[in-house]
Amino acid sequence: MGTSPERRPRREPDTGTPPPADEPGRQRGVSRPHRLSARGDGDQAVPREPGRGHRRGRTSTPTRPATVAGRRRRAGLFDGRRPPLTTRPDGDPELDGADDPPDGPDRRRIALAALVAAAAISAAALVAALPSWVPGRTDDAPATRALTASEADRVAALRVTNLRDVRAGVRVTVGADGARTELVGWVDWALPLVYLDVGGPGAGDDRGLVQATASALLVRPDPGALPTPARPPLVPPADRWRMRSPAGGHGLGAVRDLLIGLGADRVDPPATDGRWLRGDQVGGVPVDVLQAPLAPPGDPLPTLWVDADARLHRLTGRLADGTPVTVDLTRADRPTLHPVDLLGGRPGQPRAPTDDEVARLAALPARLRALGGATVTVAAPLGPSANLRATGSINWTSPSAYLAVIEEGSGRRTLRWARPGRVAEVQRSPDGPATPPTPVPVALLAAPTRPPGDDLDRLLDAALRAARHAPGATAVRIREDRLDDRAVDVFELPGGRRLWLDRGGLPHRMELRAGPGVWIRLDLTPARAAGSGGSAAPAAR
Repeated sequence: MGTSPERRPRREPDTGTPPPADEPGRQRGVSRPHRLSARGDGDQAVPREPGRGHRRGRTSTPTRPATVAGRRRRAGLFDGRRPPLTTRPDGDPELDGADDPPDGPDRRRIALAALVAAAAISAAALVAALPSWVPGRTDDAPATRALTASEADRVAALRVTNLRDVRAGVRVTVGADGARTELVGWVDWALPLVYLDVGGPGAGDDRGLVQATASALLVRPDPGALPTPARPPLVPPADRWRMRSPAGGHGLGAVRDLLIGLGADRVDPPATDGRWLRGDQVGGVPVDVLQAPLAPPGDPLPTLWVDADARLHRLTGRLADGTPVTVDLTRADRPTLHPVDLLGGRPGQPRAPTDDEVARLAALPARLRALGGATVTVAAPLGPSANLRATGSINWTSPSAYLAVIEEGSGRRTLRWARPGRVAEVQRSPDGPATPPTPVPVALLAAPTRPPGDDLDRLLDAALRAARHAPGATAVRIREDRLDDRAVDVFELPGGRRLWLDRGGLPHRMELRAGPGVWIRLDLTPARAAGSGGSAAPAAR
């Protein structure tokens, strides 16, 4: 009992001949899973655990083929013979483990194949049990439903909420793949104003900066800019801005219309044909993804990501020309925007002028006549193909103005001589100097005159008349500004005119609101210039 069991001798292969019936230890009717284990001489055999006993009962004897064992089992069932047992040499009986089905490679492969098939069937059943909608899908899938009254009201209030929030950061993607254009910047619904940096592989000639109002679109091309757009500088550059004709339904004009159209001062009618698609999150904010009509031009049924406060976080749809567009709004990115001077500059806080400011405005005509004249430069973006630059002089004593005008793009050059209510113009050589020749050419003085025609003529006429009529009490102080490091007050006058006066009452800039919604400007450097057309003009006439 206290000694280790003897090492089991190797069993002889079963020859298939059953042992004598009177052999000791023979047991009948013992089921195969409960094999007996011999502990030693005189020990009682105890049942083994399934599997463990089987392994202990195995020997190094090669496993007999399953077909042989199978035939012997089937034969034993039909001829009444008992299942063969093996008897250890020491007389302890033990069931022959070789009669079990062998664990050969074929059987393991069959079991593995069965497990794989069962896993595939389970996976198919799981997929079939999943909901039919897929995140990001915007078609009318069975998981969608009609908008509730609360959801329809949120869509109806969406544009008013934008206007109440004033502004937001935007990232716009137009098109896809190699034709994709990306725009990054801000939209201010209160001004309204869009200020963007344009990039992406499909930007082309639009690469650079864009500022746009509801009526005007300005671009500042920068072909050498990085392909990936970034946030524009908060203080925009003052030079190289050009007008761009917004092509209807596509391009920068369509993006401008979409962004500005997302703001309104009144609630839209509740949507009656919208759909709820799913719940989602944008930047950690829970939103509902809805398909519903909006007033901005383009896709009549865009997909909207709207939170519980009726704030829009994302929009996907198509522009009017069918180009896909995605707009992401960053509600926390809300810096104060500065329109360029051609769009009126920053709005400030308009107010009525003080008594001192009224006195400065009333003294302006006499001050201009006493000053005599000034050199002038003009920036007049009158259209995509009519961006005019001009240099020359003005004389408030005559009064008259004399300028050389260059039309960018075409290179066309002219000379203009203006008097109150009348303008004369002659062509000039395309390779002529950018400054007007002195004295005033006789051909210009003898040219037929006409009433002021374009906005440049109107601006010159307003500058000449300022020496005759005071602005009056209807002027509005727009803001304080700086020009050439000099503090000035900006006053807006009836007729879409502006004056930039220093604290001594001298004008440094005059502006006129042109038809497309931009402000063309006449910058003044007070000093009488030779060849201004003052006394020479009447004598020549």
